[in-house]
Amino acid sequence: MGMRLCSPAFNEGGMIPAVYTGDGQDLSPPLHWVGVPETCKTLYLLMEDPDAAAGSWLHWLLFDIPYTVNRLRGGIERRPLLANGARHGRCWGTDHHTRIGYFGPLPPYGEIHRYCFTLKALDCRLGLCPGATLEQVAKASEGHILSIDTLTGLYGR
Repeated sequence: MGMRLCSPAFNEGGMIPAVYTGDGQDLSPPLHWVGVPETCKTLYLLMEDPDAAAGSWLHWLLFDIPYTVNRLRGGIERRPLLANGARHGRCWGTDHHTRIGYFGPLPPYGEIHRYCFTLKALDCRLGLCPGATLEQVAKASEGHILSIDTLTGLYGR
């Protein structure tokens, strides 16, 4: 069994509760994972909406999560650097990322979108500054990915 990402708030392919969306309190959902490889040093997490009209929309980027962490509580602060050493990257868009922290689903009315939470285990610490872009994180992690898992939730208005 490889690494597995789960949430007590919704099941794979299930609806994301409104409290974790832009229509609710816009809190990040609680997440937990198991099966992290023994050689893992850090993890990174991203949440994307592949159904956005303008292209894949990045809602959250969190990197340099210590390998000793196996869960994130709901409502993670929107600070560049978290107490556990994890760092938020810039998000909220398709190619112009200006915000730090989690920003939940907010699709157009009448549409249901998929929201993909992807967790990657790495054999190194990226050491990038908070506010790094997904492109910077992806480039720095090339050749260092040990395991990947994705949890997909749905949300519509």
